[in-house]
Amino acid sequence: MWLMWAGFLAFIGLLLALDLGVFNKTAKAPSVKEALAFTGLTVALALGFAGFLYEAYELHWQGLGLARDAVDGQLNSGRLATLKFLTGYIVEMSLSMDNVFVIALIFEHMKVPRSLQHRVLFWGILGALVMRGAMIGGGTSLVARYHWVLYFFGAFLVFTAVKMLLAKEEDEEPEEAWIVGWLNRHFGVTREFHGKHFAIRAAGRWSLTPLAVSLVLVETTDLVFAVDSIPAIFAITTDAFLVFTSNVFAILCLRSLYFGLAGLIEKFKYLKVSLAVILGLVGVKMLAARWIGAALGESQNLWMLALVAGILTTGAVASVAADRGKPSPR
Repeated sequence: MWLMWAGFLAFIGLLLALDLGVFNKTAKAPSVKEALAFTGLTVALALGFAGFLYEAYELHWQGLGLARDAVDGQLNSGRLATLKFLTGYIVEMSLSMDNVFVIALIFEHMKVPRSLQHRVLFWGILGALVMRGAMIGGGTSLVARYHWVLYFFGAFLVFTAVKMLLAKEEDEEPEEAWIVGWLNRHFGVTREFHGKHFAIRAAGRWSLTPLAVSLVLVETTDLVFAVDSIPAIFAITTDAFLVFTSNVFAILCLRSLYFGLAGLIEKFKYLKVSLAVILGLVGVKMLAARWIGAALGESQNLWMLALVAGILTTGAVASVAADRGKPSPR
């Protein structure tokens, strides 16, 4: 099994090395065309990896699929593993879209130049991989030992969904004041950016730059959103390899999509409603797993995938229709 993990991490490391060392060697803001092209590449890689998972789990390479999944009590065949990976990938993508908007607010508030935003997002990926890997490892072990934790996760997701639906829309800036204050007290923060540097040495001491503060805020944001998204995927599978790989591909896709999506995401009026419905859906699936499994059998994963895709499509279409119905500004 460790060969699969090592191979996947090496593959992701190669992608990140090419991203920073070849395609974005100089500090520049990717154009919308470049961002969408790289997004298309990450989606194609995710679909290709889904095909690899089918073979790997069907033939049980390195012992994949030989342990029963705590969600449905089944051994993950090639078909089941592929369905669960794709469902987890779409769920993680949808739940992380709101994260893109928050990151855009952070960059706007911190006045991060567009040419440096990609650098922050790149290093943010590495931090997200470490944080989510630790959360997934801990969550998988917890669920394997205490199955009732899934019901706790389900109740938490339903509560979060209701809270999102009832929350009032407010125009708030990212609440980074206490983080900036803490960093300034312990490390010192410069007032100006110093190119691509996260820290500089001046007057005999090291100080952080606003670029480093932005990175800390982005990582904090990802941690907050992971609290919702990680439990959500445990409604689909507790196979650590499927959970982690679907998370990684979702993060790669959204980070590359940022430059093409950040300016448009405000137009998705029903984004929060869609995300809340998805959270509620996966929460209910966790709470009623036994009855849903008895009613739908193996097709429950296919239904889950179709429902999530349908909710996202409905939200997007409704948002576009609402935006077109607005009077044009003179």
